[in-house]
Amino acid sequence: MTDFTYDTILSTLTGEGVRTIALNRPQSLNAMNRRLIDEVAIAFDDANRDPATRAIVFTGEGRAFCAGDDRHEHVHPETEEEARDLVDAIQRATVAIVFGAKPVVGAINGWAVGGGFEWAINCDFPIWAESAKGFFPEVSLNLFVTGAVSAILPAITGPVKAREMLFLGQRYTAADLKDCGVAWKVVPDAALRDEAGKVAAQLAALPPLSVRAMKRVLNQATAGGLRRAMELETDATVAGFLDPETTRLLKAF
Repeated sequence: MTDFTYDTILSTLTGEGVRTIALNRPQSLNAMNRRLIDEVAIAFDDANRDPATRAIVFTGEGRAFCAGDDRHEHVHPETEEEARDLVDAIQRATVAIVFGAKPVVGAINGWAVGGGFEWAINCDFPIWAESAKGFFPEVSLNLFVTGAVSAILPAITGPVKAREMLFLGQRYTAADLKDCGVAWKVVPDAALRDEAGKVAAQLAALPPLSVRAMKRVLNQATAGGLRRAMELETDATVAGFLDPETTRLLKAF
């Protein structure tokens, strides 16, 4: 049985059955290194197996939810095998969030960039702090999105808005994201954790059989499309990593 301790994540459980999974690299704005990527999948898998956990809050410690790839610890894949191993790890985190049994309430604070923005979109009930912002830099870096976002985002916003967000890499405020449906709620920064906890407690108080069935059925209705999207995303991202132009752009970013 897991003890819910990790190097880069804090996982805590309340008496109401709400488990908070918090990215815990605040000195790096919770940017994604390989350990963090791996532990997000592990922490969600652990929570989904835990009988005492009935709902999950996903957030970030400090001033950001997740600032995307950690430029200081980035190890650029040199072979297709290395690139595919990295992208598969990123996709495993989304599988644990999206296809896990327990409902996930996002508490999105500060920046949500690239892969961090994807994780915010993966949440079932994304609540954003008023000062939070998000954007996708991938196309400008000769890379591609992951996290099934190429399927989820158009379903939320419509295809034209999704193209704008994915191609152009514009920065969006929480209010912008509420307007296009990416944010479910926007709340004052100081109220973010409390509001996310209240929603998660409401979900945790519902009958677990029906809650898990609802999440499973809603996801299974589009599961084939999501999994196919992730396969295509993986191939596109691997190809991007192996293109010399990507290395040049990443160094200049």
